[in-house]
Amino acid sequence: MLPWKRVLRPLTALLLTAAVALVPAATAHADSAPSSGWNDYSCKPSPAHPRPVVLVHGTLGNSVDNWLGLAPYLERRGYCVFSLDYGQLLGVPLFHGLGPIDKSAEQLQVFVDKVLTATGATKADLVGHSQGGMMPRYYLKFLGGAGKVNALVGIAPNNHGTTLSGLTNLLPYFPGAEDLLSTATPGLADQVVGSAFMAKLNAGGDTVAGVHYTVIATQHDEVVTPYRTAFLSGSDVHNVLLQDLCPLDLSEHVAIGLIDRIAFHEVTNALDPAHATRTTCASVFS
Repeated sequence: MLPWKRVLRPLTALLLTAAVALVPAATAHADSAPSSGWNDYSCKPSPAHPRPVVLVHGTLGNSVDNWLGLAPYLERRGYCVFSLDYGQLLGVPLFHGLGPIDKSAEQLQVFVDKVLTATGATKADLVGHSQGGMMPRYYLKFLGGAGKVNALVGIAPNNHGTTLSGLTNLLPYFPGAEDLLSTATPGLADQVVGSAFMAKLNAGGDTVAGVHYTVIATQHDEVVTPYRTAFLSGSDVHNVLLQDLCPLDLSEHVAIGLIDRIAFHEVTNALDPAHATRTTCASVFS
């Protein structure tokens, strides 16, 4: 890879994050999202889409910013869509997903129960970006979520720990840095390759019976590294590389979850496989 590309991709991710943060809706809470389907607790799933979709944001994301693209995309297609905030640290507004991931999974557990009660559905589908595509696996595996979830769709999920492009390899050279990371932002520390959390999550296999898993990854991911660590192993797993669907797609870790309609099209295929259509570069216009 040319050096300038190494610089531009992280810069692009930063600019995208900043742009989304500047959208006026970013200061809103989830409950003020559009009432026509996104966090509308009067929404009842249709026969065509009988399960509510719960969107799970990534690290440093929140229930609004992360889903300004995908939530309306799904809502317009007739889904009842909900999103939650989780992993908040005291005194840190807007940027969530920083708390201990096992505790975040408990917050997801409560939220899914709330959505199922409101909608009358027996199961939900989960769609998560980054940590949000991985954290639900703890809920499924250890908190009884497998009985309440039909499918988990992970968009660039950090399923097996990340080196953050090798940056975490530098931690041993800075005494106290690793302890500070764990104390200040346990949600980040839990995601480092080789962490105790990752060891527990993946012990005995990546998946649990009864849940359909889909992973959508991008080869340009600069956060989940190497990108293939996003993929899962199991009998009911569909691993998808975005560039196999559209070689021209340059989305990296942020863009794939925020704005990539090719990835969004593949999400809908995972949610409704009986009516799936081929995902191509032209899916950006769907």
